[in-house]
Amino acid sequence: MISNEPTVPLGKIDCQALTDKVVSLAEEAWREDPRRQRDYDVHAQTQSIILLFCEGWPNVTVTHGNGWDLLAEEATPVMEGILSKHYPTGGTILRAMVTRLGPGCRIARHKDSHPSFTVAHRIHVPLVTNPEVEFIVGPERVPPRTHYAFELNNLMFHQVTNRGERARIHFIFDYAPSKKQKDA
Repeated sequence: MISNEPTVPLGKIDCQALTDKVVSLAEEAWREDPRRQRDYDVHAQTQSIILLFCEGWPNVTVTHGNGWDLLAEEATPVMEGILSKHYPTGGTILRAMVTRLGPGCRIARHKDSHPSFTVAHRIHVPLVTNPEVEFIVGPERVPPRTHYAFELNNLMFHQVTNRGERARIHFIFDYAPSKKQKDA
């Protein structure tokens, strides 16, 4: 069940290998797939490396993005570790991506509207951040802490402003429990 809280802490995550790989990528990797920036105005100032993305609802097709070949080896253990500790098995990862918000950039206040968000858990793993990042979810300010995962209630209004001199990079994935688990 999706929490009514703005965020749910999931704890410290061993994701150094993923962080190291992401920061070593060439700039071109961040610009290869601009669909989130093109399709969602609030993400115009971000860049994304998409590993998995879903189309359709409720019959979903999940496809690999350009980031799968680049990051799956490091990202898969991060997702599996979080899911095995906090969520029931047998669901589907609908989306997985690394997103970057550069210095002086922002994501405007918004709620996510795709129907999958009423059943899927949106999980954030901050890989790179700085103290000048302001991430607001509902009434809550999310502390900028690397390698501390949390579930985000993206049905609440949320926004991010990076006033720092360093990019903010999060690994984000959406996990939908199986229909049997939702009905139980």
